[in-house]
Amino acid sequence: MTSSSYDESLAQVAEAALKELSEKHAARERGLQVSREVIRLSANTIRAVHRQEFDQARDLLGQAESKLHETDGILREWPEIYYAGFLSDARKEYSEACITLALISGTRIPRPGELGVEMAPYLNGMGEAIGELRRFILDSLRKNDSRRCDELMDVMDNIYTILVTVDFPEQVTGGLRRTTDAMRGVLERTRGDLTMALRQRELEQRLASLDWPTS
Repeated sequence: MTSSSYDESLAQVAEAALKELSEKHAARERGLQVSREVIRLSANTIRAVHRQEFDQARDLLGQAESKLHETDGILREWPEIYYAGFLSDARKEYSEACITLALISGTRIPRPGELGVEMAPYLNGMGEAIGELRRFILDSLRKNDSRRCDELMDVMDNIYTILVTVDFPEQVTGGLRRTTDAMRGVLERTRGDLTMALRQRELEQRLASLDWPTS
């Protein structure tokens, strides 16, 4: 093989490498942008949920869903980018926002297939929704409204019970064990805070009902 033939082959390799890696880099940049936007929309959704602005929350989730659909092409062409950490985080945050909206608005919890996300980010999002339920319970107690606190405390318990049984390697579950361990502390603190608040309120009601002697 002549020197010119080698030069031609190397030039073709270089051209193919630049083309492929340029396309991969562009896909990664698109994925990063989508990830940032989905995480922002999901955070805004959760804020709207805590303000009881459920229609706005659903609108924000619709925008986040549309953004996630933009990664369908990345999944087909560059699955290693689709399953990279930043896009998995976006799907986790989206799942958390969807589950939080369902639990606080009193509607059915959506399934992973309905959200178009894999099981690992879905379960991690469900775990982190425990923290949002704690926030809702504490806000309710501050407003002297404990009507749903026991109900949501039971939901937190049920979520934790489910997650703690998912005993697989972290590479399979996307770090679910860390999420579950963190949520255990959130669960126990919430239980203590709720029990203390309800007992204090009961004591105050009893004291208020007493017929105190007048001087």
